[in-house]
This record gives sequence, C-alpha cells and structure tokens, in this order.
Amino acid sequence: MKPKDLYLPCSWEERHPCLLDALLYVPAYYERHSEFSMPQLNELFGNENDVNLEYCSGNGQWIIERAMEEPDQNWVAVEIRIDRAKKIWAKAHNRNLKNLFVVFGEALTFSRYYLQSECISQIYVNFPDPWPKKKHAKHRLIQKPFIEEMARVCRSDGKLTLVTDDATYRDQMVEEVLGSQTWDPSFEHPYYVSEWPEFGTSYFYKLWKDLGRKIYYLDFQKGIKDGNKRREAATAASGS
Repeated sequence: MKPKDLYLPCSWEERHPCLLDALLYVPAYYERHSEFSMPQLNELFGNENDVNLEYCSGNGQWIIERAMEEPDQNWVAVEIRIDRAKKIWAKAHNRNLKNLFVVFGEALTFSRYYLQSECISQIYVNFPDPWPKKKHAKHRLIQKPFIEEMARVCRSDGKLTLVTDDATYRDQMVEEVLGSQTWDPSFEHPYYVSEWPEFGTSYFYKLWKDLGRKIYYLDFQKGIKDGNKRREAATAASGS
C-alpha cells in the first residue's frame, strides 16, 4: 500500500466529510460539519479498548510505534496535511494496524464536530506549529477554544501531554492550560521537563535534536483535585 493509493471521493468544489478505509476526511472551509453522523470511536475500532489521540501527527512515526507497541490500545492520528495523513494511512495498512485510525483535517474542527464527550483516555499534541512571528501567534493551536474542546472530549481521569521545541510557545502552553482551571500539572514549577526517554521519538524530535534544540514536555491530569493548587499554578505560570 502506498500513500497515492488513497483517493478522496470528491472534488474540492463538492467536498464533504466522509469515512474511507480507516480514515476520516474533515474538509476545510465547510459549513455543514454538524450534519455528519459520526460513529462512536469504539464502533470504528470494533472493541471497547481505551482510545488515545495524537494531534499534529506529522508522518506518523511516533503514533505508529505506539500502536505497534500497545495493540490493546486504540489510537487516532490527526493531521492537517493530506500528504502526511496519506503516509500515516499507508504505514498503518502495511503493518496491518487495526488499532490505528487516521483523520485528515484541522484539529479544532475535528474535535468540535466529530468527537463525543469524554471519549478519549489520553491526548497528545506533538510539535504543533509554533507560528514564531508575533503577528501570526493567533494561529497557534494551543489556545482557549482548543483547550476547552480537549477538556470536553477527555475522560474525567484522562491526561494531556504537549511537546514543543519552542520556549515561547512552551510558556504560552503552560499559561493557557493552567488558566483553563481544568487541568492539574503533573510536573512541579515550571511545569515541564526537558527529558522523557520513554516518551518515544518522531521525525520532528530527531530534526530539532540534531539542530541542538531543547525539547519541552508538558503533562497534565484532568480533574478538580485541588482548585487552590491549580489557581496558584496558573498565577505562577502567568508571572513566569
């Protein structure tokens, strides 16, 4: 199976959401997402195993490895670029990974219109585009609307992990997530670590490490264990 073997069944002018062979197409600049009848994720996988979701999956190296190492877990890869989504899809088919489902579409749109509440056990966002220019920062994925959607779709005992090589974006992530009053930090202040050997690797991890950049891992637990602690953490993050 090759990436070119995946064809979308509609032109750009006639685009519409559709389920293909282990892939969901979520069209951009489309006004009728709410009309699509999205099955429960466990129906797509044909089992009741936990579902884990990775946004910004790139070429799929990280999530392919996880799906192979943890066959008793279900995995969803979300990627906005069609060339990368096709590569993940082809790799999954060639490895006969029945526990991996691919989404070609924008992360917030997919979450808002296609995911049921509390259907995800763990959420990962690996190296989202940092949009480094100040005038472009509004395009960053990790902002209030997306954080609210992640809180909605994540189970009450679920986790959120963010990975970036950009220190400015790292600080914004910490402030935005803690400011939502939904997530408890797993790490002590400054709420991130720079080493996590067991986390796994990816194309962008190798790329940035080879260029000498530091990688930042942020990890949060959903819950309301200690509201005062979360407020203190949010205050500390905004002042850091």
